Amino acid sequence: MRDFLKRLPKAELHLHIEGTLEPELMMALAERNGVSLPYASEDEVRAAYDFEDLQSFLDLYYQGMSVLRTERDFHDLAMDYFQRAHAEGVVHVELHVDPQAHLARGVCLETVMEGLGQARRRAERELDMSTALIMAFLRDRPAEEAMRLLERAEPYWEILDAVGLDSAELGHPPAKFAEVFQRARALGLPRVAHAGEEGPPEYIREALDVLDVCRVDHGVRCLEDPELVARLREQGTVLTVCPLSNLRLKVVERLDDHPLPELLKSGLNLTLNSDDPAYFGGGMLENFEACQRAFDWSRGTFIDLARNAIDAAFMSETRRTELLERLKTCG
Repeated sequence: MRDFLKRLPKAELHLHIEGTLEPELMMALAERNGVSLPYASEDEVRAAYDFEDLQSFLDLYYQGMSVLRTERDFHDLAMDYFQRAHAEGVVHVELHVDPQAHLARGVCLETVMEGLGQARRRAERELDMSTALIMAFLRDRPAEEAMRLLERAEPYWEILDAVGLDSAELGHPPAKFAEVFQRARALGLPRVAHAGEEGPPEYIREALDVLDVCRVDHGVRCLEDPELVARLREQGTVLTVCPLSNLRLKVVERLDDHPLPELLKSGLNLTLNSDDPAYFGGGMLENFEACQRAFDWSRGTFIDLARNAIDAAFMSETRRTELLERLKTCG
């Protein structure tokens, strides 16, 4: 099954580029940029990856990204992940990026966007990998700050494939960002949002009704609301589920307890993703393999999940047709 899952053309829709920072690269960039970290080795960094909840992860996550300073750093970060993902059979990656976290450190927006842009072009050229860019707003920061970022990003509006909403969910409902997402809609930008990971099903409703999102990132708590499940099924709303992330952040205690089988049984439009692979135990292949071990899914189920992601991806129709044709050869 591993060989099959590896050659399956996989599109990743829920990936935070800052969350791909492996301990080896973190230490190398710290040395290159003269950044002091509270770790003496890669092993000490990995030992810190024992999270109690989303907030404890975010504390380490923001500490780790302090090593990202230059265009070269963002290029190296993205290329490091693209190359690993390519080796696992990933053919398309959609990068969430959190500019506010970098602006707060004195790193300008141009540095982030230009560095990632260089890597994206190189991935397409050298790896035959298509990419998309999702500029995410930090929900635990003021909505006014998110609006300023959106306007500041005007030089990059044409290369943005969507805007998103991420970071600490509890206490920060989607409705807080209603005006920001209305502005994004007026600009013609698609919208996605994290909802229903730690937050209640009501957050998913708000993401749909107030933010007018086309995809819900995570969304696993929808099962607590049968009417919401029916709505998601009827609308075909895509949920970008991240099983190993949910396990490491204690959304579930064991992967066997994950609601994925029930979500599938409910007829929902699901995709598998890695979220923050450096912190959560692996990339796309590891997430697919973990689900195979936990749920004993058939090849047909994994093909359906891969097709869902390709169908929902921000990519050209030519590229979509190409990948769907490639998927047909995997049965």
